[in-house]
Amino acid sequence: MIITAVDSSLVRTVAYDVDRELLQIEFHNRSLYQYFHIPKTVYDALLQAPSKGKYFNQVIRQHFSYALVKAESLS
Repeated sequence: MIITAVDSSLVRTVAYDVDRELLQIEFHNRSLYQYFHIPKTVYDALLQAPSKGKYFNQVIRQHFSYALVKAESLS
């Protein structure tokens, strides 16, 4: 997966594995999540969205299964 930094107040980086349809999102609080069964069209639209956070909240959050990979840092 190639990690891409994005311009967003919510999302820090995104990465995508096309073979596994796996989207990885790191938030500015350093929490890292993986979202499963994400079509490439959703990933592409996320990268093109004027507001990554708004797109994430409307299209991805609570619409796809996910796993927390790393919790936010306490520092």
